[in-house]
Amino acid sequence: MSGRHPVRAGLIGLGMMGRHHARVLRAVDGVELVGVADPCGDPHGVAGGLPLVDDVDGLLRLGVDAVVVAVPTAYHEAVGLRLAEAGVHALVEKPVAHDGAAGCRLVEAFESRGLVGAVGHIERYNPALQSLRARLEAGDVGEVHQIATRRQGPFPARIADVGVVKDLATHDIDLTAWLVQSGFRSVFGQVAHKSGRPHEDLVAFSGRLEDGTVTSHLVNWLSPFKERLTVVTGSRGTFVADTLTADLTFYENGTVDTSWDAVAAFRGVSEGSMVRYALDKREPLLVEHEAFRDAVRGDGPSRVVTLREGLSPLRVAEAAIESATTGRPVDLSRDPAPASVVPA
Repeated sequence: MSGRHPVRAGLIGLGMMGRHHARVLRAVDGVELVGVADPCGDPHGVAGGLPLVDDVDGLLRLGVDAVVVAVPTAYHEAVGLRLAEAGVHALVEKPVAHDGAAGCRLVEAFESRGLVGAVGHIERYNPALQSLRARLEAGDVGEVHQIATRRQGPFPARIADVGVVKDLATHDIDLTAWLVQSGFRSVFGQVAHKSGRPHEDLVAFSGRLEDGTVTSHLVNWLSPFKERLTVVTGSRGTFVADTLTADLTFYENGTVDTSWDAVAAFRGVSEGSMVRYALDKREPLLVEHEAFRDAVRGDGPSRVVTLREGLSPLRVAEAAIESATTGRPVDLSRDPAPASVVPA
């Protein structure tokens, strides 16, 4: 990046996620964090010697090229539209917006002006899932039969405006469709409210992708431990990705010969060898910010998750909530998401 002007970046939202963005923005080559904003101040002391302003207009007065939006989901639309109006690129934390209509307005605002609009679906930058996707594309698991995810942990005090479906399950929805490059065709969900908060804190839902893959997802804010697992089962074996530790393990289907035909017919698969892959474990948030920097600069093929791509997991999340409310599965083909929501 030597010899080039750095991207002048701002950050709005200095909560739990904002403090991590501030740390990483300071570490990205070719990016200069020039100011931070939050109307509630700086609870984690991330500003240091940087200007601390109250709102997005204060950041704009600092002459920013790009802004990371880490405010509560309810404010994504208003902040994003103001940035687009000012001609400033944005990386918006997921979910892209509080509902699909707001998300569509954000997409139009950025695309119509030729601006980079990205959404922070950080799991796509996790080394375990990046390796898994490459191995699925290479056919290492054979035909994919099922994808199951578990994302459990205690309630994060930072969340007040959306429930566990839009805040957490959108990770699993996005990574599932991205891994096999196939969108959701249908979903059926159940939610629960166990902690006295206005939004759901537990969801279990199943789905079917356009390619026929069956999926299941268990997500909650009620567990006293953190779990982030993605299990992909195929005709040749099963991959298990732990995105907390960025570990990827493959359990191969064994081949056990038997001369007893009646047993052979019903045996199914058996245990084979197990391989744990050695991966280059770079911090996903850093890789995400590097991709955003490159997109802002126009350096090579874009590696960001676009705002348009962010519409699809939001739509599926809303369908899961709708299903839980009605007690019936939701056919997503009746209201398809905008084109190109599953990236190449």
